[in-house]
Amino acid sequence: MFIGHFAAGFAAKRIDSHPSLATYFLAAQLPDVLWPMFVLAGWEHVTVVPGDTAVTPLRFDSYPYSHSLLGAVGWGALLGLLYALWRRNPRGAVLVALLSISHWLLDFVSHRADMPLLISGGPRLGLGLWNSVPATLVVEGLLFGAGVWLYLRASAAVSRGRVAALVMLLGALYLGNVFGPPPPSATAVAATVLIGAPLFAAFAWWVDRPAPRAEI
Repeated sequence: MFIGHFAAGFAAKRIDSHPSLATYFLAAQLPDVLWPMFVLAGWEHVTVVPGDTAVTPLRFDSYPYSHSLLGAVGWGALLGLLYALWRRNPRGAVLVALLSISHWLLDFVSHRADMPLLISGGPRLGLGLWNSVPATLVVEGLLFGAGVWLYLRASAAVSRGRVAALVMLLGALYLGNVFGPPPPSATAVAATVLIGAPLFAAFAWWVDRPAPRAEI
């Protein structure tokens, strides 16, 4: 998934509003933040194969460190621990950890059977939502809409204009990924994700700040 992960980050603010939206985005995207580094290091592998699924031309050959269920649990626990030590917020720390694990669950729904359970190998699972473009757009669109709605319910002081700008940006990038041409190489994909993740976090931090009264 793509915007489905951001939906989870938005929705988490309804449960605990103290962690920033940037923190929640980072947690929900954590496997995808780690993945490009591991690809560029040669530890994980992806191939551009147009038509591999209806939604994405990326064939995820091997990504046990970033995208296995065991890896998601481990990375999530580590991020949650770091957040607990930094902010002294146990509830927020648990949410941060669970968001990382939710990444595997959402990818399990969308990917074909390429989601590993273990770092060492073992079965690879996936329900294959990405085999249908209409079904993917409906499912992710509903998740995203619900996540943004829950965020707005929990964040009355933020600027609706800023939120709308973030939503439109994510939506445009999502549609570009689904309907645009395939990327030139796996390296280009990894580099783009690596650059984009901190930019999204910075944008989310700006959106989440209380807005002047005139902007609300």
